[in-house]
Amino acid sequence: MKNLTLVFIALIAALNFTACTDDDGFTFTAKPDPEGVVFTNSTLETYNLMASSSDNLAERFVWNEVDFGVQTPVNYEIQGATTESFETFSVIGVGTQTNLPVTVGNMLSLAREAGLDNDPLTPEPNTGLIYFRVRAYVGADAGNVVEQFSDALAISVTLPEAEEEEEIQLPQIFVVGNFLSAGGYGADWTPADAVPLAASAEGNTDYEGFVFVNSDTPELKFLPTNESFDGDYGDTGENNGDFSGTIEQEGEVNAGTPDGTGGYYLINVDTEALTYAMTKTSWGIIGNATPTGWDSDTDMVYDPATKIWSLTLDLTEQEAPDNGIKFRANDAWDLNIGDNDADGTMEFGGQNIGIPEDGNYTITLDLSNPRQYKYSITKN
Repeated sequence: MKNLTLVFIALIAALNFTACTDDDGFTFTAKPDPEGVVFTNSTLETYNLMASSSDNLAERFVWNEVDFGVQTPVNYEIQGATTESFETFSVIGVGTQTNLPVTVGNMLSLAREAGLDNDPLTPEPNTGLIYFRVRAYVGADAGNVVEQFSDALAISVTLPEAEEEEEIQLPQIFVVGNFLSAGGYGADWTPADAVPLAASAEGNTDYEGFVFVNSDTPELKFLPTNESFDGDYGDTGENNGDFSGTIEQEGEVNAGTPDGTGGYYLINVDTEALTYAMTKTSWGIIGNATPTGWDSDTDMVYDPATKIWSLTLDLTEQEAPDNGIKFRANDAWDLNIGDNDADGTMEFGGQNIGIPEDGNYTITLDLSNPRQYKYSITKN
């Protein structure tokens, strides 16, 4: 009887072991997202590409988050090509966030592959199309990869002819700090992920740009390049996080914000005068094309993933420049942006923006590229 009991216990243990093994054998299969992957950023009508501006940001491509139905990070890849078929292509960048930057140099390389040049003495054209798409994928090898591609996005580019290339690359400095990760820019305190500010012209030191300083206790510095901390500027105060409005390169501390809190800031830095200013902003639209007219703003919402302010509402037909809408910050006219040439690029204090017909519209405001601010108004 004792031997029978031992055999019975052993049999139960074996059955339990087998059941656990079956449980551990569950597999999860990645499936394509029925929503697909789609670019969500606005683009310029034409991108002027000059070798002198190769390191500048040309565009930050943004797309929706793709869900393959598995608990593993999704990788994204920006591909560039000279034809819409993408029979051959270049990989511009890879990451896990839903946005990636493309430089003027990246576009210029594709433009040259497409046969464009800026020599007025050659028959080759200086204007044409290049193409970009997003590849979203999970898996590490060919047998396990599940992937989806966006539609090809055609970008019009121009290589100004040699005698036309009067524009000089705008000088830049970069903002680095403890906000980069939460702000959607990259890793905290990493120069390569720092946010650019641009001067108004070659030789000027009046740097400007908008930065989402997403930290409860902001600390930041200003870098001459996005390669290292060499020559970095900090605040002249005594403690990290101080805001005095003045900067120095020796004995400095990490700079802060005027009220010690985070937010979406317009940052102005003068490296000759050794001063800086930070204006917290929240954006909206106002105008007689909106439901509330010129009496009050309709607030926009900022998306850190796309780095774009957006809003959807009903608008009425209005003709610029006397009517239409404008973008302004903080429900006041101290900081407002319009469009003087109706070309999709913006100027501080610019003219009203017209609305072609009554309807429901999605409006976006992209302030992520310093001194090259743009907007879109799309009827739904």
